Amino acid sequence: MKKLLVVLSLFPLFIGCKKAEKKQQETQVVEVETPKKEVPFVWEGASIYFLLTDRFNNGNPNNDVNFERTEETGVLRGFEGGDIQGITQKIEEGYFTNLGINAIWFTPVVEQIHGATNEGTGKTYGYHGYWAKDWTSIDPNFGTRKDLEKLVKTAHSKGIRILLDVVLNHTGPVTEKDPVWPDNWVRTGPKCEFTTYENTTACTLVENLPDILTESNEAVELPDALLAKWKDEGRLSKELDELQLFFERTGYPRAPRYYIIKWLTDYINDLGVDGFRVDTVKHVNENAWTDLHKEAEYAFETWKKKHQDKILDDNPFYMVGEVYNYGISGGREFDFGDKKVDFFDYGFTSLINFELKNDADKSYETIFKKYSRLLNTKLKGKSVLNYLTSHDDGAPYDKERTKPFRAANVLLLTPGASQVYYGDETSRNLIVEGTEGDATLRSFMNWEDLDSIPEIQKIHNHWQKLGQFRANHPAIGAGKHKRLAKSPYVFSRTYVNGEYRDKVVVGLDLPKGKKALWVKGFFGDGTKLYDTYSETEVTVANGKVILDNDFDIALLELVE
Repeated sequence: MKKLLVVLSLFPLFIGCKKAEKKQQETQVVEVETPKKEVPFVWEGASIYFLLTDRFNNGNPNNDVNFERTEETGVLRGFEGGDIQGITQKIEEGYFTNLGINAIWFTPVVEQIHGATNEGTGKTYGYHGYWAKDWTSIDPNFGTRKDLEKLVKTAHSKGIRILLDVVLNHTGPVTEKDPVWPDNWVRTGPKCEFTTYENTTACTLVENLPDILTESNEAVELPDALLAKWKDEGRLSKELDELQLFFERTGYPRAPRYYIIKWLTDYINDLGVDGFRVDTVKHVNENAWTDLHKEAEYAFETWKKKHQDKILDDNPFYMVGEVYNYGISGGREFDFGDKKVDFFDYGFTSLINFELKNDADKSYETIFKKYSRLLNTKLKGKSVLNYLTSHDDGAPYDKERTKPFRAANVLLLTPGASQVYYGDETSRNLIVEGTEGDATLRSFMNWEDLDSIPEIQKIHNHWQKLGQFRANHPAIGAGKHKRLAKSPYVFSRTYVNGEYRDKVVVGLDLPKGKKALWVKGFFGDGTKLYDTYSETEVTVANGKVILDNDFDIALLELVE
């Protein structure tokens, strides 16, 4: 939004008072904001911030210890205090808005196993959220249902969508405090081998991670341990009544997957969450995802009918899947070795793309051209969620954080949706001494660095500028890419949807000082443009614009 300084001459009026003639003219400078064009939100070009709930921000130190989770753990394998209130705090402070984030995905907050497992060199608690004990409860280490309700409302008030991370594939591990679910609910072997469809889906991901029988249509009773838990908590009849209504409405058999689908979609029906990030997609028979999507859509539409004054837009419910090792080059299909599956046909709007980290050091044009082509041909009508670092990818791009500016440029300017992993924007350390496995990727958010280290602040500022430009221009993530000039490198993006049209030009690897950016054929002579990076207004002349600054990047938009 551009700001204009307007000088107003104010003449005080004193009706019936001759002193008014003697009153001196007063001058006041008022800042007036010109109306900003409404920017539509499109999931295909979303900027999604992904964080570990327990590792982001501790909003309530009083909930740090529950269920006697006090055993010593391996490095970064216990609860560290982050919670739902901490996320809400940062939304209220404008942290995400300033970063250009328009959707937040955080790790699951359902109640986790109470005990610790023995893994490798130390014990591990379910701090990461992927070890469910009870899908109907919020784990008190993360907060309460009211906390979650407030988070969603606060995010929506800022135009930010919320993605819940959901697990249908497995329960939490078995511990002394957490008995195994009945054998008509789960399998405890064999361990997955990942060479065929069968030994990827009908198996346990790792030892001691009971696998839900998601392919089964056999009606099963609820586990005694769960019934006893609900009874102790005073909500047994409520939960049973709700299940009865669900199965009567849908006609589904009382098979394991349908119980969990009911529990997961309750969060949509009750809170109005906007989408699901779905865990371990390829380890579940794909028909289960069709069922989940159908019920999620039903819940979303039901919520919107009840809360018409709170609807953000007419986007349908969004589901993005983690099909481990899926890459955009594969188009719509994932190859199991003996079978190919198009998960986009089973309810997914988008899949996480594991390929960008391998492309990231190629030339910008090579990356952008490839992604624009694939998203407008093989994947037309669908999308991918690009990332460079994540919570369980032990070989991320730039693990030592030596290329934070390049990482920002690649992640935020590549066509598709972008997944910013917490701390990408502050170079949070991904190598922590004494950690084992993926724990090293999950250190606590480095707020102190952001507050005190000038270089980190400079990096953060770059991510903010790029992020805000991306958020204001769907053309960046969802538009069509075209190179305008090779040297210095200049490209355009165009997005058209009905009456809405968005056009931008970006320059990268620009020389310091005075530089000419070629925009001929895209913006005509006399067109006024604004470089949001250097905050400079320029006019197109002879097919180009001239900038004079020390930045190696330009983000050009039309002056409204």
